[in-house]
Amino acid sequence: MRITNLRALCLSRMHEPERQWFTSTFRVVKADCAIVVIETDEGITGIAEACAYGGPVQIRRWVSHYAPLLVGRDPLDPGTPPAPHFRSRSHDCAVAGIDCALWDIRGKAAGKTVSRLLVESGASPRTEPPINPVPLYASSGCRYDWGDDPHQLIEEALSYIAQGYTAMKIRLGTDWSWHGVTVDRFLGLMRELVQTVRATGMPFNLALDGNQRLTEAQALPIARELERLGFAWFEEPIPQADVDGYARLAAAVEIPITGGEQFTTVEQFMPYFERRAYDIVQPDMGWCGLTEGMRIVRMAEHYGIRVIPHNWHNGLMTMANAHLVAALPHPMLCELCMIQGPLQWAILKGRPRIESGMLYLPDAPGLGVELADDLEATFP
Repeated sequence: MRITNLRALCLSRMHEPERQWFTSTFRVVKADCAIVVIETDEGITGIAEACAYGGPVQIRRWVSHYAPLLVGRDPLDPGTPPAPHFRSRSHDCAVAGIDCALWDIRGKAAGKTVSRLLVESGASPRTEPPINPVPLYASSGCRYDWGDDPHQLIEEALSYIAQGYTAMKIRLGTDWSWHGVTVDRFLGLMRELVQTVRATGMPFNLALDGNQRLTEAQALPIARELERLGFAWFEEPIPQADVDGYARLAAAVEIPITGGEQFTTVEQFMPYFERRAYDIVQPDMGWCGLTEGMRIVRMAEHYGIRVIPHNWHNGLMTMANAHLVAALPHPMLCELCMIQGPLQWAILKGRPRIESGMLYLPDAPGLGVELADDLEATFP
């Protein structure tokens, strides 16, 4: 088998005003998507989503740069995919899309799902068959405004409980300086949230993503109170480069401190592994690819650190991250963005079954999904 063509689709859809979401200092008015398509001379086509944080147009340029190097290569050869190098976000996202599309081809050629292929090929350290379905957590908390109605966060959490989800990740809300928000005021909202959730009688875990917005002095009392309230984890509370700060924070509390979504290589994770600066790591297959992702998983396993992948944007990337979770030695959860709008699943011909917070991976080989027709005309 040989690669005959390599290209990237750049897609976009404007949000209706009611779908726009906001957090920190920015408002998001549209949904973006970058999809890598690899065609072969045997009629097998591989597809995968590159994380749109790399910029779809810039991702397409990198895919075009790699096309002359990959056309004519064997997609089943483990040496075919280029490697991430963590110097350029757009480059690594493009490489991740190429890598995941090649895994899609390998699965289709073998007649196996990607998760099964990851296990049976030895790429994953898991010794049992992959799990199915994959537990999801609802990821949002990006619509509450400290100057308007911060209790919207509570209403949103209740809506996910009603949909059958058993976990949710929230954010810090709009910029605290705009309305004089303090650590105490924030924690007051967290207490109200937990009290309301508990009153439903439904099992529902909460996690907080700090988006690297806090100082260490702010993060420590928040972490201690989140621990008391029973939060599942505290994600990226302080600037990512502060390895020492993360190590101190992780050592000071029992609640898991997590992060690493922007990291694309084992090398970037190593200082955090060695310092026990993360209790859970969160690589994203749309940023690092499945090949490097599994290397990160193996190193995390060596250090006794769990993996819950970061996963934002659209459904095709969700499939890659869900197949990774299914193949983990200790599967936990897969993130699902709740505010991406219709583009999220409209890129696929058929939406996979999601029921009561569980994603049922299709039995079809590869990633198990196919692209909808005329995507570039539908979502220019």
